Amino acid sequence: MAIEIKAPTFPESVADGTVATWHKKPGDAVKRDELIVDIETDKVVIEVLAEADGVLAQIIKNEGDTVLSNELLGTLGEGGAAAPAPAAAAQAAAPAAAAAPAAAAGDEQILSPAARKLAEENGIDPNSIAGTGKGGRVTKEDVVAAVDAKKNAPAAPAAKPAAPAAAAPVFAAGDRVEKRVPMTRLRAKVAERLVEAQSNMAMLTTFNEVDMTEVMALRSKYKDLFEKSHNGVRLGFMSFFVKAATEALKRFPAVNASIDGTDIVYHGYADIGVAVSSDRGLVVPVLRNAELMSLAEIESGIATFGKKAKDGKLSIDDMTGGTFTITNGGTFGSMMSTPIVNPPQAAILGMHNIIQRPMAVNGQVVIRPMMYLALSYDHRLIDGKEAVTFLVTIKNLLEDPARLLLDI
Repeated sequence: MAIEIKAPTFPESVADGTVATWHKKPGDAVKRDELIVDIETDKVVIEVLAEADGVLAQIIKNEGDTVLSNELLGTLGEGGAAAPAPAAAAQAAAPAAAAAPAAAAGDEQILSPAARKLAEENGIDPNSIAGTGKGGRVTKEDVVAAVDAKKNAPAAPAAKPAAPAAAAPVFAAGDRVEKRVPMTRLRAKVAERLVEAQSNMAMLTTFNEVDMTEVMALRSKYKDLFEKSHNGVRLGFMSFFVKAATEALKRFPAVNASIDGTDIVYHGYADIGVAVSSDRGLVVPVLRNAELMSLAEIESGIATFGKKAKDGKLSIDDMTGGTFTITNGGTFGSMMSTPIVNPPQAAILGMHNIIQRPMAVNGQVVIRPMMYLALSYDHRLIDGKEAVTFLVTIKNLLEDPARLLLDI
């Protein structure tokens, strides 16, 4: 009896998805909870896992096809092994015959399709693996063990790393060629939202600068003790900015609000979106109830999001919502920018590079670590005075971090 492979149930905020990658071919053996196919939405990539052991019998939705919530993607047949579909078998047989014309006719019987595919993907010679299956058959677990052994072996001379999948193509000098690739759903959605924000908002940006001396001194003094006291969580600058932003949002609730038709929605909580770079582009996971978090909890949450983004494991729940966003262009060396508000939010704070600059302090010229701050805001909801005062509040809290503890 065939088992249906279906797309997951998408939340209301996600209309559909695109089949990104099939990790199995018709005829490949599949184990329960093994990754079969990736579905890319405009927010995240969702992994579809096998519900039972079997063999991939049919692919109904090919890579690049659009799928709806719970739509049928393919079918899974019963059994641990099956003959590949004719087309797939012919395609696999041709390169095998060309590469090894003298191979034994019974070779397929000692190496399962799943094990062979895993070995090829990891550059493992199947003949070098001792099979533990029935009759000396090489199982997928045998290949996994060989892959682990290869990873733990002494490192060979470093080779040039492969470019990430999302990287732009590299052309040789003098080449007059072009390569056309479709936008990812994430990139297309980001483009749509940026245009929407600039078209539908009365967006302005106000700037200020903050002296990072006190924050840097505090971090330098306590970072080792902080990491030891909080199980390896490192003390960065972002937690100070999130903490300062949540305090300022309490004092200026309009900056934490949003417009819904002709209504203004004020939020009694601060869900802070923190922009994180990934191979798929810029993503903005959300720290929920950040106003209740300690510095350690904020840093831990950001570190978790960063790892999830790198591994492509961010969930839709991680990315949904948010009442205010902070983005840090300074990570890449940006000195100044005008960030674009993420609708339906009303404002976004932009951090930038810390630069040692001469400053006039008490009539003396001294060198101080300075950072430019930018607050872009929706002028339909936030007045200029309110935006400027909000940014000055963040500046004052950061230049005298004791204010964050004393709530003054």
